[in-house]
Amino acid sequence: MPTYSYICDACGHQFDRLQSLAEEPIKQCPVCQKRQVRRRIGAGIGLIFKGSGFYLTDYARKHTPDRQTSSTNGQDKPKKVESKPDASSVDKD
Repeated sequence: MPTYSYICDACGHQFDRLQSLAEEPIKQCPVCQKRQVRRRIGAGIGLIFKGSGFYLTDYARKHTPDRQTSSTNGQDKPKKVESKPDASSVDKD
């Protein structure tokens, strides 16, 4: 449901209302109760798609093959672990 902006020509009160597209525009001011309200023309807000029914790949970021050249400077590389020989495998001469 879009949010519409209104202005009262009688008192100058400005307000917003969340209304469905099928609803009639508001005609009476909530402050002065006069019927001189008109809908303002505005840019509106962007659409936000929520919920299931949208594919994850529609707005996904593009995969970059050079992940190692990112700003992490190699911090994500696995560390080398040195293994020590087991004490039971050492020859006791």
